[in-house]
Amino acid sequence: MEIETSSVEATTKINLLISEIEKVIKGKRAQIEKVITCFLAGGHILMEDNPGTGKTVLARAVAQTISDRDASSILFKRIQFTPDLLPMDLIGSHIFDEQNKSFIFEKGPLFCHVLLADEINRASPKVQSALLECMAENQITVGDTTYALENPFFCMATQNPIEMEGTYPLPAAQLDRFFMKIYFGYVDEETELEIYQTYQNIAQNLIQLQPVLTKEEILQLKKDAENVFVHEEIIRSVSQFIRSTRTHPDIKLGGSIRSGIALLKCLKAYALVKQRRFVIEDDFVDLASSVISHRLIFRNNEGKQNAVETLVQKEKERLAKLKLY
Repeated sequence: MEIETSSVEATTKINLLISEIEKVIKGKRAQIEKVITCFLAGGHILMEDNPGTGKTVLARAVAQTISDRDASSILFKRIQFTPDLLPMDLIGSHIFDEQNKSFIFEKGPLFCHVLLADEINRASPKVQSALLECMAENQITVGDTTYALENPFFCMATQNPIEMEGTYPLPAAQLDRFFMKIYFGYVDEETELEIYQTYQNIAQNLIQLQPVLTKEEILQLKKDAENVFVHEEIIRSVSQFIRSTRTHPDIKLGGSIRSGIALLKCLKAYALVKQRRFVIEDDFVDLASSVISHRLIFRNNEGKQNAVETLVQKEKERLAKLKLY
């Protein structure tokens, strides 16, 4: 399949974005690609790992490399989730205007383009649920008034492993709002040594990161992602994969139709990130687990490790026999 001129432009822009982010995030190209995939797919991403692996720095880097016409960088807000946080701390609240003798709504940090919800599982479920509407519908309702969020709105949430003290597991409805959940992990030995040798430069690079794309270019890339071709057999694999999660003996709650749609959107965006205008079998293998696993409820830990991999492998083998391209 030939690459169109618009696709070449999209590829150049995405490569610029990744290269700029890699000035501060070393050895994590796969994770960076998945974050950008979620962004272009119109979804949100949850990153889980131990403290100090670079999750927060990645979120800041993404925001700093995108600019708005009226500012040097796109509007970015960071919320540090803590047990004493209240929903109004995220959404905003009504304050009394002495001059007009009336209450006015003071918008909270959710009104932004790129939101970093840092350590989201350290806040109570009541506070976590304040994100539900804005993540699903790009709007916030306060009383009788609904406020539309500007496009794009992208939430990057980080969480510590749920085994750590002082954490609240995210409810299923909240997890379902995230298109992907990824694990950051530690870098290899050589990259870690390089980070130790150049950590001062890396910190300086974060401050000096330059916007390489505008908000308008990001919106165009999102449109380009929507137009990526998906073969009918890959769509069939997505359907069969999702349906299989509902009948697997190790899975108590399987995937929803919304999770299948999220997977298709991510496959299209991922293909664009990988410099293609069409989805291939390997895209499905690379993304299926990251998009689906966190939405499922497993009967035991052993099943959690094996069930999804088994189902992905089954569809991989089926697609390989068809030789689509």
